[in-house]
Amino acid sequence: MERWDMDTRPSSSNTSDSGLAIQWPLPQPPSQSQPRSESERHPPLRLGVMASGNGTNFEVLVHACRSGVLHGTVERLVVNNPGCGAAQRAERLGIPCHTLDHRLQPSREALDRALSESFQDAQVDLVVMAGWMRIVTPVLIAAYPDRLVNIHPSLLPSFRGVDAVGQALDAGVRLAGCTVHLVCEEVDSGRILIQAAVPVLDGDDRGSLAARIQIQEHRILPLGVAIAAQRLRGRTAAGGAQWRPAGPPSG
Repeated sequence: MERWDMDTRPSSSNTSDSGLAIQWPLPQPPSQSQPRSESERHPPLRLGVMASGNGTNFEVLVHACRSGVLHGTVERLVVNNPGCGAAQRAERLGIPCHTLDHRLQPSREALDRALSESFQDAQVDLVVMAGWMRIVTPVLIAAYPDRLVNIHPSLLPSFRGVDAVGQALDAGVRLAGCTVHLVCEEVDSGRILIQAAVPVLDGDDRGSLAARIQIQEHRILPLGVAIAAQRLRGRTAAGGAQWRPAGPPSG
């Protein structure tokens, strides 16, 4: 769950936007003269993204795919807040965006069924919760087992749930950070894929610490997605689910 990014509109005054263009130096793709990596010999991963707010992590994923840092394509964004910053970014970036207003759904399970159907329609292989402000149910988890990834602004297992940045400040820790993890039924408790730490400085408030954490989110989210894809392809965790390119939606 992501948390502190409550201003859902992109603007120059929104600190959650700071540094998106210049402060997330990701590894460069190999030159044409270099041999292609094993992952690049697989079909590109088809990604679906869920967002509720400003959408900076969504945009990072799009740029990571388009630059070749991440061997994949963002096929669809689903938002639950009509007109949120993420939806505006999708329009600017030319990514199909589907709005599923949670207030119009009869239950959380109904929302998750609609999410699953939307991503199946887009033939998505893996779903990324990039600032999704709703707790998902077993309906969505079962539809994408080991294929549902979340980014959370704490060093899990510490400070699960809402307001992780505020929890860290209240606890007086000297290190905070962010975690990319697989999603399970218990909130913010799935297998950890990658983490990054940042110092908590004297005088930090929620805004300053959150901005520092978000820089690291932008750096590790594409890496976490790549790790999840690698696991699904059976290259790492023994006995993990075998990845295969998405086929036509069932039914």
